[in-house]
Amino acid sequence: MLAFIIAFFASYAFAKPIYQFLAAPLAQALEGEAGRRMIATGVMETFFTYIRVAAFSATCLSFPVVASQVWMFIAPGLYKHERKAFLPFLIATPVMFTAGAALAYYGLLPVAMEFFLSFETPAGEGALPIQLEARVSEYLSFIMTLIFAFGLAFQVPVGLTLMGRVGIIDSAWLMKYRRYAIVMAFVIAAVITPPDVMSQVALAVPLILLYEVSIWIVRMFERERAREAAAREAAAE
Repeated sequence: MLAFIIAFFASYAFAKPIYQFLAAPLAQALEGEAGRRMIATGVMETFFTYIRVAAFSATCLSFPVVASQVWMFIAPGLYKHERKAFLPFLIATPVMFTAGAALAYYGLLPVAMEFFLSFETPAGEGALPIQLEARVSEYLSFIMTLIFAFGLAFQVPVGLTLMGRVGIIDSAWLMKYRRYAIVMAFVIAAVITPPDVMSQVALAVPLILLYEVSIWIVRMFERERAREAAAREAAAE
């Protein structure tokens, strides 16, 4: 909790540049167009937007500290081989979350901004122009939803390989339910992303690929266990 509080106040001091970083995909899509802006429609909207930015940043910054404290709490109660098996997954969790968030920010958002801006229409005879003036709070909600959705989705291989590591599931089970996993990928994408097809497909496809990667990793664990079992049998003889 202390780590989060410290990170929150430190992040709030840099809330404006952090927000500008988050708004960069939109700014780049609008580059060269004079007079474009973002708006706040409430007196306190910008203030509370910066509060949310600070909380978002603090959550990310304090996670390694919180995770290490959790690990130090549970590690003494684990056997040596259990600690050896669990620690890589604890490390992989923030790494995969960062990978998912980076894919959303650097891969999807620039394309999404260009796509959505293509629906603007210029003024014409007898027609009013349609031009985006994004609210600061709504834009933050949009980008945070995407970043967290992709970050959480990239935990799928971590969870599946952990269950494979401890023997709860195996590669045959994963292959058997592959078709259901594909359907679930699109269902999950529809639930946790904004309601546009591009975002949903952009999340569902990596989920399916990560599921396939999980099958491959679990199969590696199975081969490792088979070699260890063969070695024990040979030693017993």
